[in-house]
Amino acid sequence: MLKSLKLTAITLGMMCAAQAMAADLTVVSFGGANKAAQEKAFYAPWDKAGNGKIIAGEYNGEMAKVKAMVDTKSVSWDLVEVESPELARGCDEDMFEELDPKLFGDAGKYVKGAITHCGAGFFVWSTVLAYNADKLASAPTGWADFWNTEKFPGKRGLRKGAKYTLEFALMADGVAPKDVYKVLASKEGQDRAFKMLDKLKPSIQWWEAGAQPPQFLQSGDVVMSSAYNGRIAAVAKESKLKVVWTGGVYDFDAWAIPKGSKNAEAAKKFIAYSLQPEQQKTFSENIAYGPANTDAVKLLSAETLQNMPTTPENIKDQVQIDVQFWNDNGESLEQRFNSWAAK
Repeated sequence: MLKSLKLTAITLGMMCAAQAMAADLTVVSFGGANKAAQEKAFYAPWDKAGNGKIIAGEYNGEMAKVKAMVDTKSVSWDLVEVESPELARGCDEDMFEELDPKLFGDAGKYVKGAITHCGAGFFVWSTVLAYNADKLASAPTGWADFWNTEKFPGKRGLRKGAKYTLEFALMADGVAPKDVYKVLASKEGQDRAFKMLDKLKPSIQWWEAGAQPPQFLQSGDVVMSSAYNGRIAAVAKESKLKVVWTGGVYDFDAWAIPKGSKNAEAAKKFIAYSLQPEQQKTFSENIAYGPANTDAVKLLSAETLQNMPTTPENIKDQVQIDVQFWNDNGESLEQRFNSWAAK
């Protein structure tokens, strides 16, 4: 009896110790349907496996918040979702913890560029032209139609920032997707993009959070909008919202660990967990974003794959965001954009 009680006490003690070692992680993402998919694919299974709870937060990509935490050594976020240009800039400014690529296994199993020394891309998404088929007499075919307010009267939604907006403006002016960054790299090309934005400015309704474009489109506040493809796919079954892939700009979203996180080791394990094929499959089944781990692709149904930005037919007329361009020019172009938008 005494021996049995001792064994029970030891077992309970080991269980409590294991729970104490399982760190709670504060994970900050872009919210909305994206966060809901992360909950199903990553957070809940991670917790259920006894790895610790995920405290899920949201933001709109404000890197100034991350920088302030790192600079003042008051880091309260363990993991943050960032787009590729912000990841590159944050790496250069020493804002993120170093990652050993060996943590994630064979690099050949990931979409090229997914794994870097301070972040790991966990899905591929596109910013595309979306429209409400109930509000338009005919379907738009690209950004030139988006700018054509005579043929397609009504407000347009655009993300309030230079990134993507300038690329779309140039494509609306006839620049081929493959040539966008070549043109945008020059002062003349930048002026050309802003000149196109001048023409559309009276018809623009700005958005900042990814959940806003589908809301604006469904309510009729806008007839077309730039939007994250997964946000449109999430409501496609109960709406007449459609996507035009031509001229889309695709990118990774990556996990990064703010430098100084008290739970950096647990956060690294979480990143590796989220990149496993089964977790990647579940994520893509809950939002139409392409898996970074290519082993997950063969686990997805044909119906799911047709909404992915990375299928050959959907990606052929899109452009991959030029991370180096935005790393070099982002600050100055965002300042110019903010001054222009405030006028």
